[in-house]
Amino acid sequence: MSRRFHRTYRQLAAGQPDSLTGTQGSPITRRRFLGSTGAALLLMVSRTGQAAQTSMLAVRVWPARDYTRVTLESRSPVSFTHQTVRNPERLVVDLEGVELNDVIQSLPSKISGQDPYIQLIRAGRNRPGVVRLVIELKAEVTPQVFTLAPVGEYGHRLVLDLYPVEPVDPLLALLEKISPEEAAAGGANPPQRAEEAPRRATAEAPRKPEPAQQARLDERPTETARAIDDERVSRLITIAIDPGHGGEDPGAVGAAGSFEKHVTLSVGRRLKAKIDAQPNMRAMLTRDADYFVPLQQRVAKARRVQADLFVSIHADAFISPTARGSSVFVLSDKGASSTAARWLAQKENAADLIGGVNLGVKDGHLARTLLDLSQTASINDSLKVGKAVLGELGTINRLHKGQVEQASFAVLKAPDIPSILIETAFISNPEEEARLNDEAYQDHMAEAILRGLKRYFAKNPPMAKSKLARLD
Repeated sequence: MSRRFHRTYRQLAAGQPDSLTGTQGSPITRRRFLGSTGAALLLMVSRTGQAAQTSMLAVRVWPARDYTRVTLESRSPVSFTHQTVRNPERLVVDLEGVELNDVIQSLPSKISGQDPYIQLIRAGRNRPGVVRLVIELKAEVTPQVFTLAPVGEYGHRLVLDLYPVEPVDPLLALLEKISPEEAAAGGANPPQRAEEAPRRATAEAPRKPEPAQQARLDERPTETARAIDDERVSRLITIAIDPGHGGEDPGAVGAAGSFEKHVTLSVGRRLKAKIDAQPNMRAMLTRDADYFVPLQQRVAKARRVQADLFVSIHADAFISPTARGSSVFVLSDKGASSTAARWLAQKENAADLIGGVNLGVKDGHLARTLLDLSQTASINDSLKVGKAVLGELGTINRLHKGQVEQASFAVLKAPDIPSILIETAFISNPEEEARLNDEAYQDHMAEAILRGLKRYFAKNPPMAKSKLARLD
């Protein structure tokens, strides 16, 4: 408002002459002034006036066994308070200055009966200018409520993370090893929710391997089987499979609308089923549904199960739709091996910003672990397994680079676990996007990765007896 407005208001409020001079010399009476500016004055004194209300742009719910996340996205920051209520268990969130529009009223319909932690959500106007969310819970939870600043295509976000009081132990996932019969019957492709399934590209059939590639493809299974059956591989091998991105973080998006997070989860599930079908191997997924896992927690899960190997699965993207091919990356302690590798590491390391990490929660032990620079032996082993996997990927797809590349990927920084990051193909390339969404090609990709892992362990058998072997 103008200085003249404030000066006039102070004069009238102080009981000075009822008539002041307007801009055209006409008198302004107290009644005329207050009447014409009543709406403006109301906005000055009311924190929750209608004009100050914030509109919600979107609401999203990401249920998972690890935790359920509710995200409310708005044009401007939202003031809020929250409290837990017992008997029955509820989380109550009051949103100040928020418009009760169709978007926020759609939130109750987004809760499915399969949600592990939320029974239902009620949304309504609690008092003027305040919208209340009541989340009825299936069990006691430990809520984390925090805000995220705008990033990428997202506006301001209010995040409600509902964690179980007893955190889900990734060791339990290893007890769910399926039998070879179950894998053959379709265990490699567990059912997905409708909104989670990748978009199927129908414009183009997947490209078959070239004759030379097919010949190598036919030869490798027998050759690798002989190697892995060698008596040197004498104990249970544990593989941590990390499907990249998830939940709020879609990863790269193809021209046909495919999300990287769906492709990586589908390939990861197939790879887990194939590994679990091996007599001396089993796998754990860092995420088994469409939800976000911070980069450090992915590493922590692998270390919790004492994994022998960490395999992160991604689908590459570039500004040019002609870029193509598969790649394998490992950690570097001496800088990136190329400008492209450095750019890719920066992009992947930004996943926490997109997915949304609660910076108020600190893990000092994990921070010290990630700062451990004594990783030379782990990096050398990573290069060996990366080379073996890259060679197998070359049997089903063109390689983007003929050698394993290195960069500072945060997700590869477990100091005691050999770790690789696989870029299965370029989802930004229309032809490769179509192949990545083809179930047969996803199966070929998982099979090629498995062959590479088995070739590595045949030549580099794990030495110490794994404690996980006692879980059988």
